[in-house]
Order: sequence, then structure tokens, then C-alpha cells
Amino acid sequence: MDSLTLLVTALLFGGMTFYSFGFATFVVNALPAKTAGPLIRQAFPIFYLFVLACSLTAAFLLIPQDRQAAGIMIGIALSTVYARQSLMPAINTATESGQTTRFKWLHGLSVAITLAQIVAAAVVILRLAGG
Repeated sequence: MDSLTLLVTALLFGGMTFYSFGFATFVVNALPAKTAGPLIRQAFPIFYLFVLACSLTAAFLLIPQDRQAAGIMIGIALSTVYARQSLMPAINTATESGQTTRFKWLHGLSVAITLAQIVAAAVVILRLAGG
């Protein structure tokens, strides 16, 4: 079970890192804003479901071996639910209503949450690897 837990957590870490620093950055820089914005808005709900599925799976697998790491994964899952159900709709509303300052603040919060989640997943990977 340790290997599976490590793989699921690594998938979470890699997927979040790739989406945040690869896909989203590429889309925003490669496409016109009128195309990039809607595309990113369509991709985020799927991204959040991926994070939720991986973090809950890892949490479940971690319970018998490392309850603290399981708690970290549950924290990732709970913050993902908040980001998907509350923060993302607020960001979309701010975008649609032209509230630039509010959008920037909410987007910054979203970025901070995602970065914290990536770091948290890295901490769990290091715990699993014995580091």
C-alpha cells in the first residue's frame, strides 16, 4: 500500500504542478484573452475534481500508515472544495462584472491556495519517502 500511496500523492503533486505552471500558463500566454479566459474557466472545475479525487484517495490510503499525512491530504481536499464551490464562482462573477480589483484579489487567493496545496503534497511525498 505504501507504493500506491506514494504514486497517488506523486500524481497529485505532478498534476497540480503541471496544470498550474504548464497548462494554465501556456494557455494564458499563447491565446488571446477572449479565448484563454473561457478555456481556463472550463478547465478549472475538472482540475479541482482531479485534486479532490487524488487527495481523498491518498488520505484514505494514508490513514493506516501516517495519520498526520492523511490529515494533510484531507486539508488539501477541504481547501479544494472551498476553491471549487466558493472561490471559483466568485472569481467568475468578478470577471463577468468587470470588478478588476476584486478579481485580482480572489485570483491571488486562489493561487496562494494552490501553491500551499502543492507544498503540502510535497511534504507528504517526502514523509512517504522517509525524508
